[in-house]
Amino acid sequence: MIELADLTKPAAAAAGLAVLWMLEGIAPMFEGRQARGRHGVSNLALGLGNAVLNAAVFAAATLLVTEWASARSFGLLHALPLEGVARTILAVVLFDLWQYAWHRLNHAVPLLWRFHAVHHADRDLDVTTGLRFHTGEIVLSSLARLAVLPLLGLTVQEVLIYETVLLPIILFHHSNVRIPGVIDRSLRWLIVTPWMHWVHHSDYQPETDSNYASVLSVWDRLFGSFRLRDDPSDLSLGLEHVEREEWSTLTGMLAMPFRRRPRPDHTEDRQD
Repeated sequence: MIELADLTKPAAAAAGLAVLWMLEGIAPMFEGRQARGRHGVSNLALGLGNAVLNAAVFAAATLLVTEWASARSFGLLHALPLEGVARTILAVVLFDLWQYAWHRLNHAVPLLWRFHAVHHADRDLDVTTGLRFHTGEIVLSSLARLAVLPLLGLTVQEVLIYETVLLPIILFHHSNVRIPGVIDRSLRWLIVTPWMHWVHHSDYQPETDSNYASVLSVWDRLFGSFRLRDDPSDLSLGLEHVEREEWSTLTGMLAMPFRRRPRPDHTEDRQD
């Protein structure tokens, strides 16, 4: 089962990336994008580098901590009388809740935000932005996850199942595809959709600090961070204090946490 899930995850990501990239060219939400290929190559290069790091370092560590927890029946899920599909569903829900909490911390803790801002600095938001995360963020999030996995009691199979679901949804809600409002509204009762996540990538900080969920949209509704725009095409994407060209290359993205200006502090809400 591990081998199957390990193959399914990159296959699902590659298929989703290809389909959404094509649809972005046919029906973009935000038009006038220039140099899509160059923009995509930089984001993909960063994403592939992170994938190699994960495979080389953190895959084995994930297996180690989950096997340790399973052997000792350690963690929340091992303490519950659940098996099979019910346990897998709960594992996915609990891990998605952790993803929400960690994402919110990335916006609240200055050190974490320095790395996470690389993701938000992309003004040409598209499907490849879903892979644009600074290597420092990947290292920090992976280390935190190694502590959380045994506490929750997830197995490595459950982690792989969650990631197989997560990747296509992340690519979907970052994509620059014009999704009809009625379809997006129906989907977002369950999962995070483009109309939700575009707001999260607004360059207006109160909007940036909303819609943190990764897979299940319920977390933003439950914890009061849900926010929408009636017309998302009016959004200004990226970070207002970060110039697009300065940090658009691979070397620029890697250098950004160590050289960029501080985040501005918005104390008043804007009237939309």
